[in-house]
Amino acid sequence: MAAPSRAKRGGAPRHIVAVVAFDRISPFHLSVPCVVFGEDRSGGGLPDFDFRVCAAETGALTTTVGFSIAVTHGLEALADADTIIVPSWRDPDETPPAALLAALRAAHARGAQLVGLCLGAFVLAAAGILDDRPASTHWAWADDFARRYPRVRLDPDVLYVDDGNVMTSAGTAAGLDCCLHVLRKMCGAQVANYVARRLVVPPHRQGGQAQFVQQPMPPNLRGDRLSGLLDWVSGNLDVPHTLDTLAGRALMSRRTFTRRFRLATGTTVGAWLLAQRLARAQQLLESTDESVEAIAEIAGFGSTASLRQHFADAFRTSPSAWRREFRGV
Repeated sequence: MAAPSRAKRGGAPRHIVAVVAFDRISPFHLSVPCVVFGEDRSGGGLPDFDFRVCAAETGALTTTVGFSIAVTHGLEALADADTIIVPSWRDPDETPPAALLAALRAAHARGAQLVGLCLGAFVLAAAGILDDRPASTHWAWADDFARRYPRVRLDPDVLYVDDGNVMTSAGTAAGLDCCLHVLRKMCGAQVANYVARRLVVPPHRQGGQAQFVQQPMPPNLRGDRLSGLLDWVSGNLDVPHTLDTLAGRALMSRRTFTRRFRLATGTTVGAWLLAQRLARAQQLLESTDESVEAIAEIAGFGSTASLRQHFADAFRTSPSAWRREFRGV
């Protein structure tokens, strides 16, 4: 099959997004990049992507839920793709086809952006693309991944990892978080937020996989004192908060509050507070003209130095650079 031509609109080349399908694929995993990049959302400013779904296999591909799909492109569709997404992989014990690995290596060598969602990280790792890089994958396969690919700097506690032109995500819904992040980098926050609203999901979730690992959860969190406290703190991030002051406000002992808080959120008070403050700072940087100094105060960091340090630790960039990237200013 010949490589498809790169269509143009108005004289400018369209950004090519190619998704790798395979036999026994999960329809949900395949649908995530399709719904973000493959649908016409020009009304919200989304570019007209040259969107392709391809496969190493020929013929109909089976899915994990009993129906088949037909893919019209082979791996030649990766030859000129700007962004290549591997949405998952069918079995970590199975080495991906040599032709697929070779195509991914060639794409990486010429500077294409590669994205491995969920178990798709296994495919990128098998190609050697993740060697000596940070990466993530589904928490349930993290130990297996670490044993197979010791050169990869695996972080099993995050929703996705952005390492420049290589990105990987945790499982299932985290793939949607990662794709929206890719869209933000391509088109800016306004476009990504538009798509997120259409999909009825948050444009950016701050947090890690630890909150999704199986653990007992209170059956009636909504409406209780802790729920009300979390809502109040989210609206008053500029106020200094400590474990003791929050426990007192919830009318709980320090020990009870700590236990209930971890059961409800999957994390510590300090980590949760930092995540809320970072998310608030991101929102203000993207949607307001407030100075970095003012944002540091509003989000509860107290000083610009503290904001910049935490921002660099979390996102490997500065607040000003974040604003330029997602607002174009």
